[in-house]
Amino acid sequence: MSGNRKLFEEVGSQPAPEAAPKTGMIDAGKRGARGAVRLWLMMLFTLVVIMIAVGGLTRLTDSGLSITEWRPVTGALPPMSAAEWDSEFEKYRQIPEYQLQNKGMSMAEFKVIYWWEWSHRQLGRVIGLVWAIGFFGFLLARRIPTGWTPRLLGLGVLGGLQGAIGWWMVASGLTGQMLDVASYRLATHLGLAFVILGLIAWYVFQLGREERDLMQARRAGEAKLFGMGTGLMHFAFLQILLGALVAGIDAGRTYNDWPLMAGGILPPFPFDIEPVWRNFFENAGLVQFMHRVAGYLLMIYGVIVWLRARKSPHGDTRYRFNAVLAVMVLQMVLGVVTVLYQAPWEIAIVHQFGAVLLWVLILRARFGARYPRVQSVKGAAA
Repeated sequence: MSGNRKLFEEVGSQPAPEAAPKTGMIDAGKRGARGAVRLWLMMLFTLVVIMIAVGGLTRLTDSGLSITEWRPVTGALPPMSAAEWDSEFEKYRQIPEYQLQNKGMSMAEFKVIYWWEWSHRQLGRVIGLVWAIGFFGFLLARRIPTGWTPRLLGLGVLGGLQGAIGWWMVASGLTGQMLDVASYRLATHLGLAFVILGLIAWYVFQLGREERDLMQARRAGEAKLFGMGTGLMHFAFLQILLGALVAGIDAGRTYNDWPLMAGGILPPFPFDIEPVWRNFFENAGLVQFMHRVAGYLLMIYGVIVWLRARKSPHGDTRYRFNAVLAVMVLQMVLGVVTVLYQAPWEIAIVHQFGAVLLWVLILRARFGARYPRVQSVKGAAA
């Protein structure tokens, strides 16, 4: 009995085996603050959308050149006294926009455009601060999901670059005979804003699903539809850049008939600026013509992609591309209305917001083609 008792005691004295983890190694490396990082990115996404809208209104109100210096830190404080306001106004009086277009402007009128530009720059500072607090907070707490540190750091680098490009853009309108900023610099500035917005959106989509789910979903991905969605994304980006060129020279306020331009297919004198290459950036008729034609071609290609998406076995993917086509049609209608009414700021800003919405929906549909939500036979998402 003693031997048996000893045997049972030895067995009972062994430590109980640890319970097997409920999740695999794929899940273990990315628990952290995945949800919190996603919420932080969604906050940044919202701020960037607001920034694009404020930037558009700043341009539409001709406010972008009202602050003639780039002071990333000290510029956060607006003029606090009458003497400081006089100093800022005097600096503005020295640039071509005032001398050739706004001569005789009152201090009250100057303050209106100054506050628009100051708000635009201040919002940029807020975005930078929100990024820095979030990134370094998660980094110090070691809560950034595995493999995500370079991506999140890259967003901050692009944000800093965007600030520098913004000043490079403004500087082009402070000398010479320029009444506005150079259109190609405006296109660069807006284009980078959409790149940043697109990256944030893509990261939000990725963080919205577990890594294991994404790996499984990718096996069911539709490579051809994903490729076509990528082409649609690039085409839409080109159209956004062309729209920035139109905005940069107020080309939307000329040739306000449709579908023709001044009664013809081509605008009159499309190549009358020397050297010829400047017409593609500075000739209002030619720039608007390029934007129109690109819009038609984008619409045609969008329909082709939509027809291909209709064959997708995944209902969620089909729905995403349906949304893209619907907004694309709406955006085209808004573009025509903008031209017919000579681009009033109320319609122009809605048209710009439509570009933001379409851009995000294209990325969302492309993501769905890459990582489809597989559905059961009954149609419920698996």
